[in-house]
Amino acid sequence: MSGVERISEAFASARADGQRAALMPYLMGGFPDLNTSFEIARACVDAGGSLLELGIPFSDPLADGPVIQAAGTTALHAGVTLEDVLGLAGRLSHDGVPVVIMCYENQILARGVERFADMLQAAGVSGLIVPDLPLEEADATVAACDERDVALVPLVAPTTPDERLKQIASRARGFLYVVSLTGTTGERSTLATVLPGLLSRAKAHAAVPVAVGFGIGTPEQARAAADAGADGVIVGSRLVRAAEEAMDPPAEVGALVREFSAALAFGAAAAESTSQ
Repeated sequence: MSGVERISEAFASARADGQRAALMPYLMGGFPDLNTSFEIARACVDAGGSLLELGIPFSDPLADGPVIQAAGTTALHAGVTLEDVLGLAGRLSHDGVPVVIMCYENQILARGVERFADMLQAAGVSGLIVPDLPLEEADATVAACDERDVALVPLVAPTTPDERLKQIASRARGFLYVVSLTGTTGERSTLATVLPGLLSRAKAHAAVPVAVGFGIGTPEQARAAADAGADGVIVGSRLVRAAEEAMDPPAEVGALVREFSAALAFGAAAAESTSQ
């Protein structure tokens, strides 16, 4: 099964299992250490994660807020490499978990696009997110990923004009990543008010599911994103913070993912209002 097919199946399975949107936990690969990182990932899947986004530690993560930046720095100081994280991805993929890698363009260029895509394919990676890869420079990466059945997932933001959004959406594989706000990753007190309109614009042009990330830090915000039309919800900084603070990171992160998953279930809002 190709990466695109595995991602599509994950979104479809979430819906069939009674979820309003697929839940995609983001984890920093190798944080707090490689073995614990793997155990956290397994806990996320067991707790209701439909697919996983796995970050590659990098020294200049321009899209990441302080929590994820700090986790990446810790992993780098511990000697965690791209190859180490792809090893984790390979173990997870072997267990049937769709894994989407998030990295930066310099990490690809340092190895060459073809070699990097070969590495993803060998690890069984389903998809790739490159937040600093502009549309105008994406052709080689799209082609290399397409040849290896790896979905290259592009991003759009509130500032993306309609015509450009249409062009980006037409290149989307697996899903389209909607950045909910202007700024870096991190927990926010409220969802951006522009999100429903942004999702509407994105879904008008996308032939693949549309997932929302950046700024979703509570189960209530995840449910609100699904209510606004998201097919998938990506939760990162809240989980990475838990992995840093918890005495038992797999158990704590797993418990949080279970809360997010419950919030995304059909009937969750009605059940909550009835209990109040």
